[in-house]
Amino acid sequence: MSNSRILHTMLRVHDLDKSIDFYTKIIGMNLLSVNENKEYKYTLAFLGFNKELTETMIELTYNWENTTQYEIGSGFGHIAIGVDNIYNFCENIKNLGIKVTREPGPVKGGTIQIAFIQDPDGYAIELIQNKKVE
Repeated sequence: MSNSRILHTMLRVHDLDKSIDFYTKIIGMNLLSVNENKEYKYTLAFLGFNKELTETMIELTYNWENTTQYEIGSGFGHIAIGVDNIYNFCENIKNLGIKVTREPGPVKGGTIQIAFIQDPDGYAIELIQNKKVE
């Protein structure tokens, strides 16, 4: 199992272009690939922070029919993304019209700085202040 790793997390979205814009323009990910399946009527978009398909990615799944709304479910929590300056990041995305659902600050009972935002489909994104490497 030494070569095992998490490959991706899949999210169903109802507006693929809007979701790709959010993850690339707001979060800063790269669009790595887009695959259409005409027979089964869906499109997959893979996004990540590196240009190669060697690290964990997010897979956005767009079903061409019946995609007006998905239920996120009570078992899903959030996706966590590390950022270098959580306060500046949140201020910048607020200026772009993105709602910060939990302002930056220490996690309850701890010192790690976190914040929460939502993607266009309502999925929770936890932002975590990257630790400084010395």
